[in-house]
Amino acid sequence: MLNVTRLKVLTEVAYRGSLSAAAESLSYTQSAVSQQIATLEAETGLTLLERHPRGVSLTAAGQMLVGHAEGVLARLQAAEDALAEIAGLRGGRLRVASFPSAGASLMPLAIASFREAYPGIELTLVEGEPEEIVPRLRAGELDLALLYEFRGEPQPTEDMTRAELLSDPMYLALPREHALARRRRLELAQLAGEAWVQTSLESPCARHVVRSCHAAGFEPRVAFESDDYQTVQGLVAAGVGVALIPELALSVVREDIVIRELAPEPPRRQVIAAVPSGARLVPAAPAMLGILEAEAKALERPGALGVAA
Repeated sequence: MLNVTRLKVLTEVAYRGSLSAAAESLSYTQSAVSQQIATLEAETGLTLLERHPRGVSLTAAGQMLVGHAEGVLARLQAAEDALAEIAGLRGGRLRVASFPSAGASLMPLAIASFREAYPGIELTLVEGEPEEIVPRLRAGELDLALLYEFRGEPQPTEDMTRAELLSDPMYLALPREHALARRRRLELAQLAGEAWVQTSLESPCARHVVRSCHAAGFEPRVAFESDDYQTVQGLVAAGVGVALIPELALSVVREDIVIRELAPEPPRRQVIAAVPSGARLVPAAPAMLGILEAEAKALERPGALGVAA
C-alpha cells in the first residue's frame, strides 16, 4: 500500500517544482525529500520525477500518481477536519433516547440548552421504555439514554457510565369524588380494597407498584393497564380505579382527579442517564450529561413540576 506521507511529499514537489522548495515548505531537509521520493519510486517500480539543472518535472507515471494523491489527501484532510469538529463539539451527532414521562418534562429542557450551546451537532431523540432502550444503547444504535430504575432490581447499565439525575416520587391519583380524596396524605394500606390502574404488568413501574402493595400487606386488584399516563388519569377520573403515578408524569393533571402524597414514604424511581463506556463514548455525550444534571437539579426544587398534593 502506498504511504500517505510519501504521496504528500511527491505532491508538494510537483507544486513547488523543485526538491529544495518542497523541503522548505514541508520543514524537511532536501536529502529527506529525496529519500522519500526514491522510496516511493522503489515501491511503485516507476520513475516519477525527471531531474533538471533548475528543478524537476513529473513523468507520465508521476502525473497520474499526483492526480490520485490529490484526491486522497483532500479526503484525509476532510476527515481530519470533521474529527476536529466532533472533538471540539462543533459538529457530529448525538443520538438520544428517553422514556416518555421524562420526554415531556426533563428532556425538552435539556435539548433546548444543548442546541443553544452546541448548534453544530445533529441531535436526534427517540422514546421508549427502559427495557426497549437499553439493548439499543448496548448495540451502538444510541449514544445516550435517559432511564429510570428502582432500588432492589437488577441494573442493566452497571457496566456503563451513569449519572444519577433525580429521585422521582410516586403519587396517589384518586377520583375527585373518592371518599379518601379530602385527606392530604394517605397510607398505601388504606387503598387495599381498591381497584387499581397501572402500567403493563411487565414494566418496571408496575412491578414496583405491586411490591409496594405487598409491603403494605395486600395484593393489588388490577382492573386496567395502560402505559400512557394520560390514559391512566382518564381511567382514574372515570372512577374505575386508583393509581400510583410518578411525579414526572404529572406535569399535566386533570381537574377531575386529585393527587395525594403517600405516608410515611412514597415509592420512588431513580432517574439516570447512561452512556457507553470506552471507545464508543462520543464527545458530545458528556456535554449532554452535564446539561441533564443541571436541568434535573432545577426540576427537583419544590413545586418545579407544579404537583400540589
